[in-house]
Amino acid sequence: MKIYNYSEARQNFTTVLNTALKEEVIITRKDGSKFKIISINDKKGKGKSPLEGIKGIKADITTKELVDIIREGREGSEYIKDKY
Repeated sequence: MKIYNYSEARQNFTTVLNTALKEEVIITRKDGSKFKIISINDKKGKGKSPLEGIKGIKADITTKELVDIIREGREGSEYIKDKY
């Protein structure tokens, strides 16, 4: 986290924004109020899958069985449909 006072931030706005790409930036004013600047368009994570880095498992199941399980979960099982 990098902290700038208001005057520094105003004079070095490009630097503040570039810093916010990498880490949180706090700007403080004389009256004690504080503002946090964070990047919402992080170039580092662009194009990456949110599942990247998650390891797979070995499972003795066919693709059809997996699709059937997912479909049943989405549509609800026959037991639930009959009960309600």
